Amino acid sequence: MSLCDEIFRANCRDILEHGYSDAHLEVRPRWEDGSPAHTIKRFGVVNRYDLRQEFPLLTLRKINYRAAIDELLWIWQKKSNRVCDLGSGIWDQWCLPDGTIGKAYGYQLAQKYKYPEGEFDQVDRVLYELRHNPSSRRIMTNLYNFSDLSDMALYPCAYSMTFNVTGDKLNGILNQRSNDMLVANNWNVLQYAVLIVTLAQVSGFKPGELVHVIADAHLYDRHIPLVEELIARPAFPAPRLVVDQAVRDFYDFTIDSFQIENYEHGPAVRGIPVAT
Repeated sequence: MSLCDEIFRANCRDILEHGYSDAHLEVRPRWEDGSPAHTIKRFGVVNRYDLRQEFPLLTLRKINYRAAIDELLWIWQKKSNRVCDLGSGIWDQWCLPDGTIGKAYGYQLAQKYKYPEGEFDQVDRVLYELRHNPSSRRIMTNLYNFSDLSDMALYPCAYSMTFNVTGDKLNGILNQRSNDMLVANNWNVLQYAVLIVTLAQVSGFKPGELVHVIADAHLYDRHIPLVEELIARPAFPAPRLVVDQAVRDFYDFTIDSFQIENYEHGPAVRGIPVAT
């Protein structure tokens, strides 16, 4: 069994056995029928994934990794907030009348700021620092721009990355304010593992660790039976991520630059209700 599956199981069991329920509180999220979407949660979950050892893709169930990587490229490479630029329909329910998700995610990464060396957007600044100043402790991105929150269709959940080079390894810390464990946990983990792998490749480093810090790791009430069945399943060995080594410019990666080998998995979990 992969470490990724072990971490997911342990997180879910901890929430189920020791989590805090908000069933007695007024909550913002609603199910499609209008009823409140309550959760049980754990605060301050920290998980570590050593990308030198395995690619953290869940095997307990099938994960649509191509759609996850496509969304990562949409945000970090295209720096787009236009729903039509995304291959999947995962943002359709948050699409605003202008066809965007407002000033969120890719929009924030595309904004330029002044530095002594000139103007950079957040992604280009990371690439510059990794090439010219890899010992820096200031290689960061942040999507949680308070002045633009009112113009976002959804406040960013995975909102900050801190990159750190140790020797020849590129490491990263993903900060997430809120994580729907069934719907989005492994989706986010595999995305930011891919981000570290790609940035390392184009900057001359090897992938190191992904540290995932979650402020509010939760299970929705209607997800609990699905999660209980999921974590009781057998797991498989970790698959292998293969990246096109010919790509040396971050902006040249495409969805076809990535292949997953030996991906054995349990069946997909169908019909997951999503709270909005």
